[in-house]
Amino acid sequence: MLIVVDYGMGNLRSVQKGFEKVGVSARISRDADEIRKADRLVLPGVGAFPECMKNLSNLDLVEPIQEFIQSEKPFLGICLGLQLLFDESEEFGIHEGFKVVPGTVKAFDRNMGLKIPHMGWNQVFFRKEVPIFKGISDGSYLYFVHSYYVVPQNDSHIVAESEYGITFTCAVAADNVFAVQFHPEKSQETGLKILTNFARL
Repeated sequence: MLIVVDYGMGNLRSVQKGFEKVGVSARISRDADEIRKADRLVLPGVGAFPECMKNLSNLDLVEPIQEFIQSEKPFLGICLGLQLLFDESEEFGIHEGFKVVPGTVKAFDRNMGLKIPHMGWNQVFFRKEVPIFKGISDGSYLYFVHSYYVVPQNDSHIVAESEYGITFTCAVAADNVFAVQFHPEKSQETGLKILTNFARL
């Protein structure tokens, strides 16, 4: 059973539809037992980091998600779902995350002369191979919408990078945990291939 975590924020239905397009059944749920018992778990997200962590806490979902990650079953974070895995975010103050991947979440510098949020198609360049990117060409274009980016403490967690004024990390991996800043469900065939790869782990 593949579960998409429902915490009252994010593009849940579009993620579910993305998996359905590649023939994978995905259930949207905020039930703690279902989350713990899932075969694969997806944490999507659109919105502000502190509000998201507050929602997850209010729904008593923080502990079930942590337990799932510790179970070593495949986990995928998308957009804000990537950022939540880090130690802390600087969005609207300093707020603690899940602390799965050491590092911080920082804002793009609005003095770069670029539009913030970073929105649209951008190239992704891989630093190492991981199974969810099997068959994806280096330099492929994927779809982004974000104003903050992750800064991993350890280079070993960095899987892919992109460029927007600076070079920033757009995908990480840590054991059974995979997470991406872009939206696979909005990235046409390339993104659907990533969802297929995850569903086959």
